[in-house]
Amino acid sequence: MSIIENIRLAFSSLIANKMRAVLTMLGIIIGIGSVIGIMTMGNSLSGYMSSSMQSLGTNNVTIYLQDKTDEEERTENGFAQAQSYGASTGAAMSAEGATQPVIPEEDLISSEMLAQVREEFGDVIDFISITDTVGSGSTTDGKKYANLSLLGVSTDYAQANSVEMQAGRFLSSRDIDGNRKVAVVSEKLAESMFGTSDPLGQQIFITTEAHSGVYTIIGVYWYKADVMSQGVQSSEKNLSTNVYIPLSIANMITGNNGNQSVTIVTKPGSDSIAFATEVEQYFNDVFYARNQDYQISAFSMEDMMQTMVDLMATLEIAISAIAAISLLVGGIGVMNIMLVSITERTREIGTRKALGATNGEIRMQFIVEAIIICLTGGLIGIGLGVLIGAAGASLLGFPANPSLFAILLATGFSTVIGLFFGYYPANKAAKMDPIEALRYE
Repeated sequence: MSIIENIRLAFSSLIANKMRAVLTMLGIIIGIGSVIGIMTMGNSLSGYMSSSMQSLGTNNVTIYLQDKTDEEERTENGFAQAQSYGASTGAAMSAEGATQPVIPEEDLISSEMLAQVREEFGDVIDFISITDTVGSGSTTDGKKYANLSLLGVSTDYAQANSVEMQAGRFLSSRDIDGNRKVAVVSEKLAESMFGTSDPLGQQIFITTEAHSGVYTIIGVYWYKADVMSQGVQSSEKNLSTNVYIPLSIANMITGNNGNQSVTIVTKPGSDSIAFATEVEQYFNDVFYARNQDYQISAFSMEDMMQTMVDLMATLEIAISAIAAISLLVGGIGVMNIMLVSITERTREIGTRKALGATNGEIRMQFIVEAIIICLTGGLIGIGLGVLIGAAGASLLGFPANPSLFAILLATGFSTVIGLFFGYYPANKAAKMDPIEALRYE
């Protein structure tokens, strides 16, 4: 009997016993569906996080000042700083509740230090972005309002944080050197305050806890919600976005003449992870070697992104392994039902052997039937898993991204389960004595 005939015979058997076939497949469907669903959601989340972090710049290296502590506390502080950096670079960062330790001015990262670093690593450094957070607040004209976070930034901030302009321009060195009271706002704020009118050249009155002032809009950028703030904002009206003003103005408001953290953008093709190690060592050897209280630490966005992707992959594998236990239960169910089927079809097996069917042909018939049961259940489980995974990703606000590798793996695994758990019943059928089989009642 050919493979095609065995497949046709297997489907005939399944159709003749529909309810039993469905119940037999249930364990396989649940197992495969769970694994595919989990991996689809995990793959979607990983892809979204990777694209979000890439939009912030995989070449970014953040250097920050911290207390000299033991190695364990350094690691914890570094992770906290990484989280703070990730939350502050794509969307609005609120100053409320963000209590940073007061560091003496002489210990801060100065412009002279940065100039020396740029000279030392000129072949690697592309941009140096500096930020001074003024605080959270709002702008209003009495009838309309918009929430905002006021940030003083350097001219390189736009390149370091992938700020895309919708209209006008970003801050220039003339704005910073001339202490001009100008601002770059998001299109969300512009729509809230001016509707369809051209916001360029318009003035807005900004109020924060520490400062109030009138600024002229010179540019409008496209707002992008980062992965940290996904789904946090309740409505467009209450959305808080960054308003960028010259760093010199922010320094005058906050009284800062140095920086606690700085972002360096390395040139394309350079190793940002290796540079993070080198620049950290350089700062601590040259500028902070004799400092008793503070030291510099650095991390690269590329390293942080890779760590998060690896963590997500590990979680996917762990959860999928737990879900795959149901596949074992499903496989045992297939073996059990095949043993029952062979018992019911003993006379059929005896008749076939009496007509000349070999042990190998009998064995192949039942192995194919077991594989068809598992493969059919696996395909149903794949479809169900993709739907569940897509629905879960949609509810979380991420684009669905089914894993082709997981689908192919599930298909192959279903076949292997059918082969493994179907072999014993098939071998038992092949070894039946034809005379005893024909006499079976």
